[in-house]
Amino acid sequence: MNRDVVIVGAGVVGAAIARELTRYELDVTLLEAGPDVGAGTSKANTALLHTGFDAKPGTLEARLVARGYELLSEYAPSVGIPVERTGALLVAWDERQRGEFDGIVERSLANGYSAIRELDAGEVYRREPNLGPGALGALEVPDEGLICPFTTPLAFATEAVLAGCDLRRGAPVTGVERLASGGFRVDAGRGSITARRLVNAAGLRSDEVDRMLGGENFTVTPRRGELIVFDKLSRPFVRHIVLAVPTQVSKGVLVAPTVFGNVMVGPTAEDVERKDDTSSTAAGLEYLRTEGGRIVPALLGFEVTAVYVGLRAATEHADFQIRFEEGYACVGGIRSTGLSASMAIAEHVRDGLELELRPRAERPRLSMPNLGEAFPRPYQQADLIASDSEYGRIVCFCERVTRGEIRDAFASPVPPVDLDGLRRRTRAHMGRCQGFFCGAQLAELLAGPGTADRA
Repeated sequence: MNRDVVIVGAGVVGAAIARELTRYELDVTLLEAGPDVGAGTSKANTALLHTGFDAKPGTLEARLVARGYELLSEYAPSVGIPVERTGALLVAWDERQRGEFDGIVERSLANGYSAIRELDAGEVYRREPNLGPGALGALEVPDEGLICPFTTPLAFATEAVLAGCDLRRGAPVTGVERLASGGFRVDAGRGSITARRLVNAAGLRSDEVDRMLGGENFTVTPRRGELIVFDKLSRPFVRHIVLAVPTQVSKGVLVAPTVFGNVMVGPTAEDVERKDDTSSTAAGLEYLRTEGGRIVPALLGFEVTAVYVGLRAATEHADFQIRFEEGYACVGGIRSTGLSASMAIAEHVRDGLELELRPRAERPRLSMPNLGEAFPRPYQQADLIASDSEYGRIVCFCERVTRGEIRDAFASPVPPVDLDGLRRRTRAHMGRCQGFFCGAQLAELLAGPGTADRA
């Protein structure tokens, strides 16, 4: 099959690129090694919508995060991706950290973000009365926000598929060849595809795909980040995203609400050898509990609902590794800011591919199911239940997920193929009992065609 563009990797960045390219009259194929869109690094991050205030000025990352923030802030509410503008407080707990404020403000201004301002300790505790003792002050970043990390890549991929994108899941790339006649041959899954342009957005495997074409520009060293999620009853105790003063290695441990109504603490930052090592550690979780209890002591009075681990595509470079070579776009080294920068990265790749672009006459209209706790869910909408009683039949009681939502997920343009995919589309299995009540019924619904009509 000869395509205009083949994109390797259907994480949030690859899916965003697919969405952007299918806005034009192009034949696009999106390849994903795993069983689903956004099921790798993209699903296990801190889910913040970053302004880019603290990025290193002059870097490609700084420019793309700032532009991506603008694009995603407009796009998300238009298609139903949950976003909450809580603002952030970057808190200093000692004089050394407070001494970093001037430099952080300087970077913020250099990045074009001027709303940042310093708060004294009294104002910090008025804003966040449940903070632990000892805060000396904070920098307020009022435009930082929360976003759903699951719905975002799914929205991008769904829009791309509706516009004609050929999405292939379970299709790991095993070989790439530059053709003498021009273009590329990509071996993926059980077949091969030829394309005029190739985009490598393979995340943790982006260096491996790059080496298939002779690239030696970067090496991905997986950086493991462990996070813990506290019960929803803890949500009233945290009003803002509470950030740490960053270090040379990481941005530190944060405490933040989630769009699902929980409170999250993390991440850790530990380089590991294996690109599939998403195991949690006793030491990491104990560290997060200690830090969470120091920052917001009340959190330790609540149950931990979940633990999850993500791997960031860290490299030896401090910036995104994006380059263009004769029809090939390498999009590597995209770390935690990739979610916020995704739509801007897609624009950048579109321009760098130097394609002839003819806009499509019609674009698909998209409305994603709401997973956010701050917005009406189906079980709360009497008129919706009156029109379709399936939205009043609860399957997952912890997260109030209905049969109607599960049915809609199976009928969507990019349906789930496993429990993890169903969870990310509906919130089922995400709650306190972690599937103890609904697990068997969800497994039945996933068992085969037609089972979504039974319960």
